[in-house]
Amino acid sequence: MMKHKALSLLGMAMRAGKLVTGDETVLKNVKQGKARLVILAGDASDNTKKKYRDKCSTYNVKLVEMFDRVSLGEAIGKSERVLIAVTDAGFSASIMRSLTQPTEVEYID
Repeated sequence: MMKHKALSLLGMAMRAGKLVTGDETVLKNVKQGKARLVILAGDASDNTKKKYRDKCSTYNVKLVEMFDRVSLGEAIGKSERVLIAVTDAGFSASIMRSLTQPTEVEYID
């Protein structure tokens, strides 16, 4: 099974206290300019997708729709998550880089 490097980076960001989850918290961080990157699960509702596309566009925050709610939750050691905001520029840049590069490491469960 291949695990995407971005998911590992999300786990590290969570342990470092550099990300937030949940609709209200993510929205607050976007509006305050603290969010550097918003990751939206591909299986989020159409309303949620539209809301965050619009908000991230308005506040000039990068938005990525990727993975599913189960993968995002497992990556950060929580239950299912639809929204994650990365608040650290370094983690944000690393995650964006990993999304454009193929995974080189195979993880064994």
